[in-house]
Amino acid sequence: MGLEVPFIETERLILRGRRTEDFPAYAEMWAHPDVVRYTTGKPLSREDAWTKFARMTGFWALTGYGFWAVEEKTNGAFIGEAGLADFRRDIEPSLDGKPEFGWGLVSAAQGKGYATEALRAALDWACVNLPAQAYCCIIDRENAASIRVAEKCGFRKTAETVYKNAPIIIFERARG
Repeated sequence: MGLEVPFIETERLILRGRRTEDFPAYAEMWAHPDVVRYTTGKPLSREDAWTKFARMTGFWALTGYGFWAVEEKTNGAFIGEAGLADFRRDIEPSLDGKPEFGWGLVSAAQGKGYATEALRAALDWACVNLPAQAYCCIIDRENAASIRVAEKCGFRKTAETVYKNAPIIIFERARG
């Protein structure tokens, strides 16, 4: 498919394609206990972070959508990622046909409203550019901060299940 990653500017953030020079901050982010507590559960090695970094970059070429690098507008610092993907998760109930949104920020950027700002921008882009009628996200049931972000952006709890031995909540929202 080979799609150029769209550039999105919000009040405080820039959402853009990844750059190789983002990788050191990305690897540091995914090695931090505050970032992985509700996601991978354990810090990622540099090698595993690189695999994740490349995978997230590849979604754009394969599906026409993916995750953006999130940059703080005031200083140009990489502070995380946000976007949507088709992870083809082996999960019940199935998420097939519903692009899955996600976000992750460096520890220092958490609690400032950046996740909500980035997610809203990604949702606005998706509502214009994707034919899906519904979107979803999965969140560890103990992750109160991410649950608040999802709910602020119109996602509603539709199911509780277990994914990779962790209890999670599936959230959905209609397009638009």
